[in-house]
Amino acid sequence: MSHKRNIYLKMKPLAEARQIMFKAFGDRVSWPRETVPVTEAVGRVLAEAVVARLSSPNFHTAAMDGIAVKAANTFGVSETAPKTLIADSEAMYVNTGQVMPPDTDAVIMIEYINVLDKDHIEIEAPAFPWQNVRKVGEDIVATELLFPGNHLVTPYCIGALISGGVFSVPVKRPPRVLIIPTGGEVVDWQSDNYKDLAPGQVLESNSYVLGKLVESYGGGYDKHTIIADDTALIRKAVESGIEGGHDMVLTIGGSSAGAKDLAKEVFASIGDILVHGVTIMPGKPILMARIKNKPVFGIPGYQVSAIIAFEQFVGPLLRRWQGLPEISRNTTTVVPTRKIPSKLGTEEFVRVKIGAVGDRLVATPLSRGSGNITSITEADGIIRIPHHVEGIQSEEAVSAELLRPMEMVANTIVVVGSHDNTLDVLADMIRTRSGHVSLSSSHVGSMGGLMALKKGGCHLAGAHLLDMETGLYNTSYIKRYLPGFDFRQITLVHRDQGFIIPKNNPKKIRGLEDLTRADVVFINRQGGSGTRILLDYRLKQMGIDPETIQGYTNEEFTHMAVAVAVLSGAADTGLGIFAAAKALDLDFIPVVTEQYDLIIPEKYYQWENIQTLLAIIRSDEFKRRVAGLGGYHTEKTGERVV
Repeated sequence: MSHKRNIYLKMKPLAEARQIMFKAFGDRVSWPRETVPVTEAVGRVLAEAVVARLSSPNFHTAAMDGIAVKAANTFGVSETAPKTLIADSEAMYVNTGQVMPPDTDAVIMIEYINVLDKDHIEIEAPAFPWQNVRKVGEDIVATELLFPGNHLVTPYCIGALISGGVFSVPVKRPPRVLIIPTGGEVVDWQSDNYKDLAPGQVLESNSYVLGKLVESYGGGYDKHTIIADDTALIRKAVESGIEGGHDMVLTIGGSSAGAKDLAKEVFASIGDILVHGVTIMPGKPILMARIKNKPVFGIPGYQVSAIIAFEQFVGPLLRRWQGLPEISRNTTTVVPTRKIPSKLGTEEFVRVKIGAVGDRLVATPLSRGSGNITSITEADGIIRIPHHVEGIQSEEAVSAELLRPMEMVANTIVVVGSHDNTLDVLADMIRTRSGHVSLSSSHVGSMGGLMALKKGGCHLAGAHLLDMETGLYNTSYIKRYLPGFDFRQITLVHRDQGFIIPKNNPKKIRGLEDLTRADVVFINRQGGSGTRILLDYRLKQMGIDPETIQGYTNEEFTHMAVAVAVLSGAADTGLGIFAAAKALDLDFIPVVTEQYDLIIPEKYYQWENIQTLLAIIRSDEFKRRVAGLGGYHTEKTGERVV
């Protein structure tokens, strides 16, 4: 079956697209309501104002332990002119919260009375009317407004409602959303089909993510079964959602400009297309239509695109319907650790890791791929680059939206440098043991880590730079590129580095000399990484021209990425650590055992969080877990080199 290739209509800037959406769907003043018990109202929005039916308290009560008196009977009393009161007649003992006896209007605290005997009490100071007394209606007066319409009910509100004699409240019915995942390539993880994914197939997760986002914005959702790329089936599902009582329909996938992106065709056949494409990244392919006066969105299939599209369009509309303000995140000023280029004409949402280094917050960009869900699960914040700005310069102060509390950011240890799998073990143990300290690692290569230290962009760097003349690691590079730098060099691990190859070595690769073969495709590490420096040194030793190696210019930033390239068949081999090969059940040809160190500036060495990190590195548990990864040696782990 052939499909005509879809094309974008004129894409809209974000602000204009949102304006179109709110104009078309945002003015629904009347919204269906229901009445619920107050105990079930938390998280719901009041459909109308709620007034108190009872006063609270509804009687005068003692606010202190002591004696209840009529204030007028105590006037004129002083230390030089004390007065004796008759117990149970002129003075009645009361406890906090107790109903005030008749004909009393004040309480004298127990510590300010002198008990002469069981019948007589002496006071040395007068009381004034309503002293230490909670009067009727002190908190709530019957008929007064407790909460206005469109108020979001919180757990605190329950106490006020019940105290005011309100036991059920009118609330807005949650907006109901139908979510329809589409595409022949997506597989339901709850079925048995997920066990044997074919090339090109992916597990469907967007419908669950979007569903929980709908709930977090006050709505409810129903999930349709996955629909193949079939126009008639998608149209039937959308029409069923519109006519079946849903307030909004989301289709997932099929909204961009591909030949099988059918959402536009379906929406246009039964409604009006309002927006097709928005100048944001991720999230550009979002599609918005009006079908029988209800909003229908075509949500992009890539995970991060789907989330951004929801947060910029679907979520705000759900809040508007409920009479609630948009959710706004706290912002802070950060300094990027490196230049962040951006395309003119597109507003970009760059996910970043953030840490407090010295007296500033530094931000390190994460992967910008729309399908990389970890770029948002690992992010501490988002930097929004306006459409008229061609990127952000390194060291340029910019605003970032926080995805985590500032307390977490302040307790983040920022590691920049060479990638190593043991950093994941370290991050897990730090968070598990401390409960509040976290570790954020960015993989830019060993030299990149040293430059980050030089710029004050991290608390420590990971490096494995071999000095070919001395056979020592890292020290000479630090002294050469960071002269006068005061630091501690602590060994994290020794690790086996070599060629990662497919199982059973089908190309019969034996060593570096095989990289020049026409039938061998290589995957390299990025320039500045210790692995790349080691490779280039050995190639020079052997007189091998890098240009004769097919794939030499294809670079990855982590050992696991190299292993994945080999596993997927994108490359026949790449230089990496044994642990990466073992993790993906690949074979390995050892080349060298190298030293991987942590370079810690002296000014951060005594920081409590760094000391926690060092204690974990030196623990037997850490060494056992590292040994379990394979290809690591921990005999000198935690020892100081310099």
